Amino acid sequence: MTEDKITGTLIFAVFTAALSSFQFGYDIGVINAPQEIIISHYRHVLGIPLDDRKATNNYAVNSTEALPTVTYPANLVPAGEEAMASAGLITMLWSLSVSSFAVGGMIASFFGGWLGDKLGRIKALMVANILSLAGALLMGFSKLGPSHILIIAGRSISGLYCGLISGLVPMYIGEIAPTTLRGALGTFHQLAIVTGILISQIVGLEFILGNHDLWHILLGLSAVRALLQFLLLFFCPESPRYLYITLEEEAKAKQSLKRLRGSDDVTKDINEMKKEKEEASSEQKVSIIQLFTDSSYRQPIIVSLMLHAAQQFSGINGIFYYSTSIFQTAGISKPVYATIGVGAINLVFTVFSVLLVEKAGRRSLFLIGMSGMFFCTIFMSLGLVLLDKFAWMSYVSMTAIFLFVSFFEIGPGPIPWFMVAEFFSQGPRPTALALAAFSNWFCNFLVALCFQYIAVSSLMRCKFTEQETGQTAANWSSVFVLHPGLLWTLCVFPLCWGGPGLYSVYVF
Repeated sequence: MTEDKITGTLIFAVFTAALSSFQFGYDIGVINAPQEIIISHYRHVLGIPLDDRKATNNYAVNSTEALPTVTYPANLVPAGEEAMASAGLITMLWSLSVSSFAVGGMIASFFGGWLGDKLGRIKALMVANILSLAGALLMGFSKLGPSHILIIAGRSISGLYCGLISGLVPMYIGEIAPTTLRGALGTFHQLAIVTGILISQIVGLEFILGNHDLWHILLGLSAVRALLQFLLLFFCPESPRYLYITLEEEAKAKQSLKRLRGSDDVTKDINEMKKEKEEASSEQKVSIIQLFTDSSYRQPIIVSLMLHAAQQFSGINGIFYYSTSIFQTAGISKPVYATIGVGAINLVFTVFSVLLVEKAGRRSLFLIGMSGMFFCTIFMSLGLVLLDKFAWMSYVSMTAIFLFVSFFEIGPGPIPWFMVAEFFSQGPRPTALALAAFSNWFCNFLVALCFQYIAVSSLMRCKFTEQETGQTAANWSSVFVLHPGLLWTLCVFPLCWGGPGLYSVYVF
């Protein structure tokens, strides 16, 4: 048997599967760039007058051009209770536009493993792309109808798609990867996500698609990716583990392995799968309740849920949302480019984690990442609190943002997605993956829904701007999450020394 190597077929299959993860990231980031433009369109559709002063202030934050000089008729700005009611309606609709994506993800996350077992990994990804295409078309045509309804519906359907692939993609990549490359290739899911975020930030620039004329195309652009992946999937080999263990078709499994390994000798992989199949035959399918009642599964599933909760509540989404306003405070004339810089650092350090994950170990990287994020969050908050007294504190916050993102991608970003599959053997793995994905989506939903309200409620009690207040509240909230998360990592996070097949042996 030749040493594990990367073949053209393996790279093609991982790339094709990772296009789904790219869509995940694109959908996360695409809604933020044209926020004020979409909100103004909501107001137009609903017949609510636009508060031009707020729109102009946000234009200064999001635009790549200088602030225009405009005269604002006083009679166009609503006042009193009517203004508060209008603002509340718009805040609710925008929160739903963002969080409906996570609602779809929560619902679908339980069905990714089931669909993969029912249709096979490749056909399941093909079927899922129908949802992606439908969601993209709804958002792409949202400018022609009731935009708030079409965008919320489109984001919900796109969330259904991303919920399915959040389980399918790590599962497929883990099952086709050689044992020694499984950790490195497993991080490609997160790498594709951050690439999607970065691309959405770039194409969301005002002079590209993030403007009044083309914002609907920006939201519907993912239809191109859905069609491309659908075609490429015809040329991808099916998961050999699915063929051998689930369908019991050894000949097809060997054929798939030969394509993936670039060798006729696949004895090592077959022996691994045979051992895993024997273990699986002695294990029955495990329900969600059994994961918590059976002592052998309880701690691994709690660790899995904590991994995903720590990732979402760490504050990373708050950083992506508020970084532009902080860069503006630092005196950068075009802060939108600095925000793209955050996305670029996000991408670079994800690549860095691909190179480190097999050498430094999962626990070490997660611990380093959580520690760095904890201290960066404190410095970000102090920078905003002391901004009025020391102008240079804005640069402290700016530096802390870049370091925060870097530490996130070293460990807490990519590790939770592939470690859950390693915690469990074949029997409980599908249920555990589904539950972990649900945990991630549920926390994502809470963050997306509540951040806007946190900023508004904090603004009523503080002297900061809405962006500064929301970021400060988000930062201190993250501190209270990262501190116990750090202690938990030291005390509970398991050690690993490897194991057969997809399953690694951890000390709980």
